[in-house]
Amino acid sequence: MDPLSDVLALLKPRSYASRGFGVSGKWSVQFPHYDGIKCYAIISGQGWLTVEGAPGPVPLKAGDCLVLPSGRPFCLATDRTATPVDYRTFMATAKLTQTPGRDDCFVAGGHFAFTPSHASILLDVLPPIVHIQKESDRAALRWCIERMMQEIHEPQPGGSLIAEHVAYMMLIQALRLHLAEGPQGGVGWLFALADKQMSAAITAIHDDPAHHWTLQELARRAGMSRSIFALKFKQKVGSSPMEYLARWRMMLAGDRLTNSGDSISEIALSLGYESESAFSTAFKRVMGASPRRYGRGRIPASLLHRQGQAGGDNHSLLNA
Repeated sequence: MDPLSDVLALLKPRSYASRGFGVSGKWSVQFPHYDGIKCYAIISGQGWLTVEGAPGPVPLKAGDCLVLPSGRPFCLATDRTATPVDYRTFMATAKLTQTPGRDDCFVAGGHFAFTPSHASILLDVLPPIVHIQKESDRAALRWCIERMMQEIHEPQPGGSLIAEHVAYMMLIQALRLHLAEGPQGGVGWLFALADKQMSAAITAIHDDPAHHWTLQELARRAGMSRSIFALKFKQKVGSSPMEYLARWRMMLAGDRLTNSGDSISEIALSLGYESESAFSTAFKRVMGASPRRYGRGRIPASLLHRQGQAGGDNHSLLNA
């Protein structure tokens, strides 16, 4: 798999909700802190998005797609002057529709939560708002949006599961488009994938994490001298190549410790460590806990800093 697929597979995202809602008139809805990523598509109408601590408000129009990965409280509105209403109150009092109307602002999308101890590898490298609004980019998302709307309008057996997978596809496509834009000044593995040379080195690590990689080998994969590669990797990714390799190995190990019956020695050997003690030392340095403690589920609070409380009705897209 490619690095983005590797990371998303490791995070094991699950959708809390994937559906649509529409409402007419002037309204403003305030959403609380949430866990994970929210992904919305504006099917019809227009509105405004304000995310706590981010520049805004952001104008929205039909066809736009939003990814909100920060977990920060946010406000969706069709009228910037309207007093924001808590989403619970809005759900209980607003006249929502499941079919887009001519005068409606209709929104569809999903909410994804991730394995708490690993979520930061993706969430920390994304900005508070990923706003897909170019016509060419919107065209790339159109199939996902149309398919989701079909599942919402024409419910069939298995439709909920299909809608969830389509929402997941929409999320991945939005991340692809964000990556393709080559965000200026962004630091992290995701941004580094937009650089051909850095991507070659990162892909090599993901393809064979057990290999005894050296700085020289990775530089050769990138087609660069060792010194220039080391400097550029640090600038683009935010860590050295060897630090990135160690972290990725330990995240793979953490996943197997919690989701497989493999012994610590088996995991250590499979990731290129010659002894269980060397692996355990490296694991504790990166993950903040020994492999045995981690495997028993007693993960340090520092690794769970992104695990928030979604609260409310998990079956509502407004809480999605």
